[in-house]
Amino acid sequence: MCTYDSKEFSSKLDPVKFKPLFQIKPLYHAAAIAYNWLLIGAVIYLNVLFPSFWLYFLSVIIIGARMHALAILMHDASHFRFLKNRKWNDWITNITIMYPIFTSIEKYRNNHLAHHQHLNTNHDPDWVAKLDVREFTFPKSKTEFVITVLSYLVFYQGVLDVFWFLRRFGGAPMKQYAGTESKPLKIGFYIILFGALTFLGGWKYWLLFWIVPWLTTFFMFQYIRSVAEHFGDLARDHELNSSRTVKTSYIERFFIAPHNVGYHLEHHLFPGVPFYNLPKLHRLLMEQNDYSENAHITQGYTTGLFSEFSRSS
Repeated sequence: MCTYDSKEFSSKLDPVKFKPLFQIKPLYHAAAIAYNWLLIGAVIYLNVLFPSFWLYFLSVIIIGARMHALAILMHDASHFRFLKNRKWNDWITNITIMYPIFTSIEKYRNNHLAHHQHLNTNHDPDWVAKLDVREFTFPKSKTEFVITVLSYLVFYQGVLDVFWFLRRFGGAPMKQYAGTESKPLKIGFYIILFGALTFLGGWKYWLLFWIVPWLTTFFMFQYIRSVAEHFGDLARDHELNSSRTVKTSYIERFFIAPHNVGYHLEHHLFPGVPFYNLPKLHRLLMEQNDYSENAHITQGYTTGLFSEFSRSS
């Protein structure tokens, strides 16, 4: 296992430019949640108007990408970067994001904040859970990686991931990190959801346009991003090369790295900076020689990242 003992980055950022980056914009965050749900709704509506196999296949990809985008917004909320009122921060996030994907922000936070506190060590639950797991063992051939990604599209890897996630997040969250989940809120959500699906006859649409993307492309995009953040060609001998920032194209941002999640190194350095300020933080950090010379920055997921964690086959 990794015994992480790296050099640390000492930032000397201009406080006049730096401190405002921590300010949260709840309406911006809420608008991002609404945007993703509107896209999901629009895609479903198009399928109802113009049913076809190829439109459905494209829709599964888009809906899975938007599910993933919602999960990124939950990630910000797990750091309390959505609302100052922590109870409402968690309740709204659970209702609009986490309960629909069958978990809670409290369970996620328990794992994620420990990951931040003990990055790449035996006490990092993300690192330990993925150690010696075939999907996260690198380098691997380009063919093997592509096969792993494509296996999500036929449900195989997605179903395995569901059971893997249930083992990791199925228990009660530790109150040290998580806070207390509202059981009445959770029970009420599922009663209303399943009651509405029964009353409106919507079970078929829920299975086709939610469960299928959840089991396939949602977990597929999660996997690609997870690999990008902490695996592959990382030296891990310096705080600045123990996680990776990926500079993305517009298409990559839409499908793989929504809401600036590609700026993962910046997030690890300053987790209190909300997602909409990460590009500004990156530009500010790049003005420092220590950061610009040592930070692990990759140009693109389908270009630079693919080369970094693969070996020719």
